Amino acid sequence: MNTTEYCVQLVLILLVVRQIKGGKLDAASLVLPVVLIAATAAYYLRQFPTAGGDLGLELGLGALGVLIGVLCGITTRIWNTGQGVYAKAGVVAAALWIGGIGTRIVFVLAEEHTGFSKTVETFSRNQQITGAQAWVVAFVLMALGEAVARLVTIRVRARSVGRSGTVGLVA
Repeated sequence: MNTTEYCVQLVLILLVVRQIKGGKLDAASLVLPVVLIAATAAYYLRQFPTAGGDLGLELGLGALGVLIGVLCGITTRIWNTGQGVYAKAGVVAAALWIGGIGTRIVFVLAEEHTGFSKTVETFSRNQQITGAQAWVVAFVLMALGEAVARLVTIRVRARSVGRSGTVGLVA
């Protein structure tokens, strides 16, 4: 991983801290995640390999990211105070988010600094994955899937809480 990639992971971790703190779900709270998602996609998804097993890897990890994101969104507390809808990630949501980030970091570090690279090479060859770019795209799609699915899940849940006037609704 290069410095930019470490910075991206750090920003994702800081988003977890922000989610644990909680806050009002308004337009301003939507801007930062959307900007980060768009910037990440623009930076990493310039080449999208689809040969051999690349597309399967990318779709598989992307789907895993969506699953983690939905689970994060479902396990986030959402409530209406009458002055707005608020959300706060609990322990489960934070653990899922950190687990997704941690898995990607551990994979890359193990691949770059241990004998795990031979395992990745063998897996890639057996699954007809054409190169490192397919892994990059797959992990980026996983991260983006997490972020987008969590954002959408929370916003959908917030709309129903906002309409019902429910106070203290917990996932």
